[in-house]
Amino acid sequence: MEQQPMRMKNNGQISIVLNSQKRNSVRDTLKPDSLPQTLPQEHVALKEIEEELGALVGMEEMKKMVKEIYAWIYVNKKREAMGLKAGKQALHMMFKGNPGTGKTTVARIIGKLFLKMNVLSKGHLIEAERADLVGEYIGHTAQKTRDLIKKSLGGILFIDEAYSLGRGGEKDFGKEAIDTLVKHMEDKQHEFILILAGYSKEMDHFLTLNPGLQSRFPLVFHFPDYSVDQLMEIGKRMLDEKQYVLSSDAERKIRDHLHSAKNSLSPMAFSNGRYVRNILEKSIRSQAMRLLLENCYSRNDLITIRSNDLIFTKGNSE
Repeated sequence: MEQQPMRMKNNGQISIVLNSQKRNSVRDTLKPDSLPQTLPQEHVALKEIEEELGALVGMEEMKKMVKEIYAWIYVNKKREAMGLKAGKQALHMMFKGNPGTGKTTVARIIGKLFLKMNVLSKGHLIEAERADLVGEYIGHTAQKTRDLIKKSLGGILFIDEAYSLGRGGEKDFGKEAIDTLVKHMEDKQHEFILILAGYSKEMDHFLTLNPGLQSRFPLVFHFPDYSVDQLMEIGKRMLDEKQYVLSSDAERKIRDHLHSAKNSLSPMAFSNGRYVRNILEKSIRSQAMRLLLENCYSRNDLITIRSNDLIFTKGNSE
Protein backbone atom coordinates (compact mmCIF):
# COMPACT_ATOMS: atom_id res chain seq x y z
CA MET A 1 0.00 0.00 0.00
CA GLU A 2 1.40 3.39 -0.96
CA GLN A 3 2.07 5.84 1.84
CA GLN A 4 -0.25 8.82 1.89
CA PRO A 5 1.52 12.15 1.34
CA MET A 6 0.10 13.61 4.54
CA ARG A 7 -1.01 11.58 7.55
CA MET A 8 -4.63 12.31 8.44
CA LYS A 9 -5.78 12.19 12.05
CA ASN A 10 -9.26 11.01 13.04
CA ASN A 11 -10.48 14.59 13.24
CA GLY A 12 -9.45 15.30 9.66
CA GLN A 13 -6.39 17.32 10.63
CA ILE A 14 -2.99 16.81 9.08
CA SER A 15 -0.36 16.81 11.79
CA ILE A 16 3.10 18.03 10.84
CA VAL A 17 6.22 18.00 13.04
CA LEU A 18 8.97 20.54 12.35
CA ASN A 19 12.59 20.58 13.55
CA SER A 20 12.11 17.08 14.96
CA GLN A 21 15.24 14.99 15.33
CA LYS A 22 13.25 11.79 15.90
CA ARG A 23 11.75 9.54 13.26
CA ASN A 24 8.01 9.93 12.99
CA SER A 25 5.05 9.24 10.77
CA VAL A 26 5.77 12.03 8.31
CA ARG A 27 9.55 11.73 8.04
CA ASP A 28 9.44 9.22 5.20
CA THR A 29 6.50 10.63 3.28
CA LEU A 30 8.86 12.12 0.71
CA LYS A 31 11.84 9.85 0.16
CA PRO A 32 14.75 11.65 -1.50
CA ASP A 33 15.21 8.88 -4.07
CA SER A 34 11.54 9.05 -5.08
CA LEU A 35 11.67 12.73 -6.03
CA PRO A 36 12.95 14.12 -9.30
CA GLN A 37 16.22 15.97 -8.79
CA THR A 38 15.10 18.85 -10.97
CA LEU A 39 11.61 20.27 -11.26
CA PRO A 40 10.09 21.46 -14.55
CA GLN A 41 10.31 25.17 -15.28
CA GLU A 42 6.66 25.68 -14.38
CA HIS A 43 7.57 24.89 -10.75
CA VAL A 44 9.86 27.88 -10.44
CA ALA A 45 7.65 29.23 -7.62
CA LEU A 46 8.45 26.21 -5.49
CA LYS A 47 12.15 26.45 -6.32
CA GLU A 48 12.27 30.09 -5.19
CA ILE A 49 10.54 29.25 -1.91
CA GLU A 50 12.83 26.25 -1.35
CA GLU A 51 15.84 28.55 -1.66
CA GLU A 52 14.36 30.79 1.01
CA LEU A 53 13.62 27.81 3.23
CA GLY A 54 17.18 26.60 2.74
CA ALA A 55 18.42 29.63 4.66
CA LEU A 56 16.54 28.48 7.79
CA VAL A 57 18.24 26.32 10.41
CA GLY A 58 16.57 22.96 11.04
CA MET A 59 12.88 22.63 10.12
CA GLU A 60 13.60 19.68 7.83
CA GLU A 61 10.06 18.32 8.21
CA MET A 62 8.55 21.72 7.41
CA LYS A 63 10.67 22.00 4.27
CA LYS A 64 9.34 18.61 3.11
CA MET A 65 5.78 19.46 4.04
CA VAL A 66 5.80 22.78 2.17
CA LYS A 67 6.68 20.77 -0.94
CA GLU A 68 3.85 18.34 -0.21
CA ILE A 69 1.33 21.15 0.29
CA TYR A 70 2.52 22.65 -3.00
CA ALA A 71 2.04 19.28 -4.74
CA TRP A 72 -1.36 18.83 -3.11
CA ILE A 73 -2.65 22.17 -4.40
CA TYR A 74 -0.97 21.83 -7.81
CA VAL A 75 -2.33 18.33 -8.49
CA ASN A 76 -5.79 19.38 -7.35
CA LYS A 77 -5.71 22.11 -10.01
CA LYS A 78 -4.76 19.48 -12.61
CA ARG A 79 -7.66 17.28 -11.46
CA GLU A 80 -10.02 20.24 -11.77
CA ALA A 81 -8.77 20.88 -15.31
CA MET A 82 -9.54 17.23 -16.18
CA GLY A 83 -13.05 17.47 -14.81
CA LEU A 84 -12.25 15.32 -11.78
CA LYS A 85 -13.51 16.04 -8.29
CA ALA A 86 -11.28 18.72 -6.78
CA GLY A 87 -13.02 20.70 -4.08
CA LYS A 88 -11.25 23.86 -3.02
CA GLN A 89 -9.03 23.16 -0.03
CA ALA A 90 -9.48 25.06 3.19
CA LEU A 91 -5.92 25.94 4.17
CA HIS A 92 -6.38 27.44 7.63
CA MET A 93 -3.53 26.32 9.89
CA MET A 94 -2.53 25.93 13.48
CA PHE A 95 1.08 26.41 14.61
CA LYS A 96 1.89 24.81 17.97
CA GLY A 97 5.17 25.53 19.71
CA ASN A 98 7.17 27.66 22.09
CA PRO A 99 8.32 31.24 21.35
CA GLY A 100 11.20 31.78 18.94
CA THR A 101 10.76 28.54 16.99
CA GLY A 102 10.12 30.22 13.63
CA LYS A 103 6.33 30.33 13.48
CA THR A 104 6.03 33.86 12.11
CA THR A 105 8.84 33.27 9.61
CA VAL A 106 7.13 30.15 8.28
CA ALA A 107 3.78 31.98 8.02
CA ARG A 108 5.42 34.71 5.93
CA ILE A 109 7.06 32.17 3.60
CA ILE A 110 3.78 30.27 3.16
CA GLY A 111 2.12 33.57 2.22
CA LYS A 112 4.72 34.12 -0.51
CA LEU A 113 4.26 30.59 -1.86
CA PHE A 114 0.48 30.85 -1.97
CA LEU A 115 0.75 34.19 -3.74
CA LYS A 116 2.99 32.64 -6.40
CA MET A 117 0.49 29.77 -6.77
CA ASN A 118 -2.50 32.17 -7.08
CA VAL A 119 -4.04 30.64 -3.95
CA LEU A 120 -3.87 34.09 -2.36
CA SER A 121 -4.26 37.33 -4.29
CA LYS A 122 -1.84 39.38 -2.12
CA GLY A 123 0.09 36.97 0.10
CA HIS A 124 0.63 39.57 2.82
CA LEU A 125 0.79 38.76 6.53
CA ILE A 126 -1.28 40.56 9.15
CA GLU A 127 0.02 39.84 12.66
CA ALA A 128 -2.41 40.15 15.55
CA GLU A 129 -2.85 39.28 19.21
CA ARG A 130 -5.69 39.39 21.72
CA ALA A 131 -5.63 43.19 22.12
CA ASP A 132 -6.12 43.64 18.37
CA LEU A 133 -9.33 41.59 18.37
CA VAL A 134 -10.98 42.05 21.75
CA GLY A 135 -12.95 45.23 22.36
CA GLU A 136 -14.27 46.96 25.45
CA TYR A 137 -18.02 46.56 25.07
CA ILE A 138 -20.61 44.28 23.46
CA GLY A 139 -20.35 44.40 19.68
CA HIS A 140 -16.95 46.13 19.71
CA THR A 141 -15.02 42.85 19.53
CA ALA A 142 -16.95 41.52 16.54
CA GLN A 143 -16.30 44.77 14.68
CA LYS A 144 -12.57 44.80 15.50
CA THR A 145 -12.29 41.16 14.42
CA ARG A 146 -14.18 41.79 11.17
CA ASP A 147 -11.92 44.76 10.42
CA LEU A 148 -8.80 42.62 10.89
CA ILE A 149 -10.21 39.91 8.63
CA LYS A 150 -11.00 42.55 6.00
CA LYS A 151 -7.38 43.78 6.12
CA SER A 152 -6.12 40.22 5.72
CA LEU A 153 -8.27 39.30 2.69
CA GLY A 154 -5.99 37.99 -0.03
CA GLY A 155 -3.38 37.10 2.56
CA ILE A 156 -2.81 35.54 5.96
CA LEU A 157 -4.17 36.58 9.37
CA PHE A 158 -1.64 35.33 11.93
CA ILE A 159 -2.88 35.39 15.54
CA ASP A 160 -0.16 34.68 18.08
CA GLU A 161 -0.99 33.38 21.56
CA ALA A 162 -4.47 32.69 20.19
CA TYR A 163 -5.37 30.66 23.28
CA SER A 164 -5.55 33.97 25.22
CA LEU A 165 -8.89 34.60 23.48
CA GLY A 166 -10.42 31.84 25.58
CA ARG A 167 -8.97 32.68 28.97
CA GLY A 168 -11.71 34.89 30.36
CA GLY A 169 -14.59 32.42 30.47
CA GLU A 170 -18.13 32.74 29.16
CA LYS A 171 -18.55 36.48 29.83
CA ASP A 172 -15.21 37.49 28.32
CA PHE A 173 -15.29 39.28 24.97
CA GLY A 174 -12.61 36.87 23.70
CA LYS A 175 -15.38 34.34 23.08
CA GLU A 176 -17.04 36.85 20.76
CA ALA A 177 -13.78 37.10 18.80
CA ILE A 178 -13.61 33.30 18.48
CA ASP A 179 -17.21 33.09 17.27
CA THR A 180 -16.59 35.86 14.71
CA LEU A 181 -13.43 34.14 13.44
CA VAL A 182 -15.24 30.81 13.05
CA LYS A 183 -18.05 32.44 11.07
CA HIS A 184 -15.69 34.21 8.67
CA MET A 185 -13.46 31.14 8.28
CA GLU A 186 -16.50 29.50 6.76
CA ASP A 187 -17.93 32.46 4.83
CA LYS A 188 -14.58 33.62 3.40
CA GLN A 189 -12.51 30.46 3.71
CA HIS A 190 -10.99 30.78 0.24
CA GLU A 191 -10.35 34.53 0.48
CA PHE A 192 -7.85 34.46 3.34
CA ILE A 193 -5.92 32.00 5.49
CA LEU A 194 -6.14 32.09 9.27
CA ILE A 195 -3.14 30.83 11.23
CA LEU A 196 -3.53 30.47 14.99
CA ALA A 197 -0.29 30.08 16.94
CA GLY A 198 0.65 29.35 20.53
CA TYR A 199 1.90 26.83 23.08
CA SER A 200 0.85 23.25 22.30
CA LYS A 201 -1.01 22.50 25.55
CA GLU A 202 -2.85 25.83 25.61
CA MET A 203 -3.83 25.51 21.95
CA ASP A 204 -5.26 22.03 22.54
CA HIS A 205 -7.48 23.47 25.28
CA PHE A 206 -8.40 26.43 23.09
CA LEU A 207 -9.79 24.07 20.43
CA THR A 208 -12.36 22.76 22.91
CA LEU A 209 -13.90 26.21 23.44
CA ASN A 210 -15.88 26.27 20.21
CA PRO A 211 -17.25 23.09 18.60
CA GLY A 212 -16.51 24.41 15.13
CA LEU A 213 -12.86 25.24 15.68
CA GLN A 214 -10.98 21.96 15.37
CA SER A 215 -12.54 20.83 12.11
CA ARG A 216 -11.66 24.12 10.42
CA PHE A 217 -7.89 23.68 10.77
CA PRO A 218 -6.86 20.95 8.31
CA LEU A 219 -3.13 21.68 8.75
CA VAL A 220 -1.48 21.53 12.17
CA PHE A 221 2.24 22.30 12.39
CA HIS A 222 4.28 21.36 15.49
CA PHE A 223 7.37 23.50 16.13
CA PRO A 224 9.68 21.73 18.62
CA ASP A 225 12.39 23.69 20.41
CA TYR A 226 15.77 24.05 18.71
CA SER A 227 18.72 21.98 19.92
CA VAL A 228 21.77 23.81 21.31
CA ASP A 229 23.67 23.02 18.08
CA GLN A 230 20.86 24.56 16.02
CA LEU A 231 20.75 27.62 18.29
CA MET A 232 24.51 28.07 17.86
CA GLU A 233 24.09 27.86 14.09
CA ILE A 234 21.30 30.45 14.22
CA GLY A 235 23.55 32.73 16.29
CA LYS A 236 26.50 32.35 13.93
CA ARG A 237 24.33 33.18 10.93
CA MET A 238 22.99 36.28 12.68
CA LEU A 239 26.54 37.43 13.44
CA ASP A 240 27.78 36.61 9.95
CA GLU A 241 25.09 38.85 8.45
CA LYS A 242 26.36 41.71 10.64
CA GLN A 243 30.06 40.84 9.95
CA TYR A 244 30.90 39.66 13.46
CA VAL A 245 32.51 36.43 14.69
CA LEU A 246 32.76 34.79 18.11
CA SER A 247 36.11 34.09 19.71
CA SER A 248 36.55 30.44 20.67
CA ASP A 249 36.08 31.33 24.36
CA ALA A 250 32.91 33.30 23.58
CA GLU A 251 31.52 30.42 21.53
CA ARG A 252 32.17 27.98 24.36
CA LYS A 253 30.62 30.35 26.91
CA ILE A 254 27.43 30.82 24.86
CA ARG A 255 27.11 27.08 24.26
CA ASP A 256 27.43 26.35 28.00
CA HIS A 257 24.91 29.07 28.82
CA LEU A 258 22.38 27.72 26.30
CA HIS A 259 22.66 24.20 27.75
CA SER A 260 21.98 25.64 31.20
CA ALA A 261 19.18 27.94 30.06
CA LYS A 262 17.33 25.21 28.14
CA ASN A 263 17.38 22.98 31.21
CA SER A 264 16.50 25.57 33.84
CA LEU A 265 14.18 28.12 32.26
CA SER A 266 10.49 27.70 31.54
CA PRO A 267 9.36 27.63 27.87
CA MET A 268 8.01 31.16 28.35
CA ALA A 269 11.41 32.44 29.53
CA PHE A 270 13.50 30.52 27.02
CA SER A 271 12.51 31.85 23.62
CA ASN A 272 14.81 29.79 21.37
CA GLY A 273 16.08 31.81 18.40
CA ARG A 274 14.78 35.03 19.93
CA TYR A 275 16.74 34.29 23.11
CA VAL A 276 19.96 33.91 21.13
CA ARG A 277 19.32 37.07 19.11
CA ASN A 278 18.79 39.13 22.27
CA ILE A 279 22.03 37.85 23.81
CA LEU A 280 23.96 38.74 20.68
CA GLU A 281 22.42 42.20 20.29
CA LYS A 282 23.29 43.07 23.91
CA SER A 283 26.80 41.65 23.43
CA ILE A 284 27.42 43.73 20.28
CA ARG A 285 26.61 46.87 22.28
CA SER A 286 28.86 45.65 25.09
CA GLN A 287 31.71 45.06 22.61
CA ALA A 288 31.30 48.58 21.23
CA MET A 289 31.67 50.07 24.72
CA ARG A 290 34.74 47.94 25.42
CA LEU A 291 36.42 49.03 22.16
CA LEU A 292 35.64 52.66 22.93
CA LEU A 293 37.28 52.43 26.36
CA GLU A 294 40.28 50.46 25.06
CA ASN A 295 40.62 52.69 21.99
CA CYS A 296 41.21 49.56 19.85
CA TYR A 297 39.83 49.60 16.32
CA SER A 298 41.73 47.08 14.21
CA ARG A 299 39.66 44.95 11.84
CA ASN A 300 40.02 41.95 14.13
CA ASP A 301 38.92 44.02 17.15
CA LEU A 302 35.92 45.38 15.29
CA ILE A 303 34.56 42.02 14.17
CA THR A 304 35.32 39.82 17.22
CA ILE A 305 32.88 39.26 20.09
CA ARG A 306 34.89 38.08 23.10
CA SER A 307 33.71 36.18 26.14
CA ASN A 308 33.75 39.28 28.36
CA ASP A 309 31.42 41.01 25.86
CA LEU A 310 28.66 38.47 26.41
CA ILE A 311 25.67 39.67 28.40
CA PHE A 312 23.40 37.08 30.00
CA THR A 313 20.44 38.58 31.83
CA LYS A 314 16.86 37.67 32.61
CA GLY A 315 15.90 40.14 29.94
CA ASN A 316 17.34 37.91 27.20
CA SER A 317 13.94 36.33 26.74
CA GLU A 318 12.08 39.57 26.21
